Amino acid sequence: MIRITPESGTLYAISALGALSLLLANGCSTKNYVRSQTTPIIQHTNELDDATATNNRNIHDVDQRAQAGIQQAQTSANTANQQAQTASQSANQAQQSAQEAVNRADTLGSVVANLDSYKQVGDVSVNFAFDKADLTKAERAKLDLFANQLNGTKSYILEVTGGTDSVGSAAYNYDLSQRRAETVVQYLAAQHNVPPHKFYLIGIGKDQEVAPNSTAQGRAKNRRVEVQLLSNMTGQPATSPQTSQLSVPASNQ
Repeated sequence: MIRITPESGTLYAISALGALSLLLANGCSTKNYVRSQTTPIIQHTNELDDATATNNRNIHDVDQRAQAGIQQAQTSANTANQQAQTASQSANQAQQSAQEAVNRADTLGSVVANLDSYKQVGDVSVNFAFDKADLTKAERAKLDLFANQLNGTKSYILEVTGGTDSVGSAAYNYDLSQRRAETVVQYLAAQHNVPPHKFYLIGIGKDQEVAPNSTAQGRAKNRRVEVQLLSNMTGQPATSPQTSQLSVPASNQ
């Protein structure tokens, strides 16, 4: 039998309190350890969340700016395209008006009343490749040289005659000879400011050979447009009593 004396009771109480204190101290230490280990993790997680939110905002801002830039670029492209279409339409209308102002007839006498007062003061002939209505650099240079005479010539008109060789149908050759003559007219009007009413397209598409079509050299010479510079000796402008559309097809190409 164990006998508990006051002294031993006191020691027991002291021991119990020490053990409890030790347990409490160990518990606090454990909590402090856990807190010290988890706090950096929580902070890092919060930092990652903040960084993710910031990145999402930045991505959203970049996307909005990109969409705005794309929209602005599309709007500018649409505006430029509309302006180009308007300019093209204006150019086509101007070209059509110029073509309508050109005199077209079978003979010069049918559209110029005082033709006897005119004399030829210059001429030029330009040639074309087979089945083509485009001016080469060399032919443009010939027209440029010819146009230098126009500034010093008063009361003048230009008689323009187109031709083809004998290859192809009459209807096709008629159209081709017209296109060749119109190419020359457009070049002189655009590059040298020759007014459309100065041009008289005469005998376009008719059979007017300048060389035999039986040889390649002859056919090449027939693929041409001739321009004659006529000046009014009285100084009076040309009058046009009537204007007839060309209707005689050609057999030359």
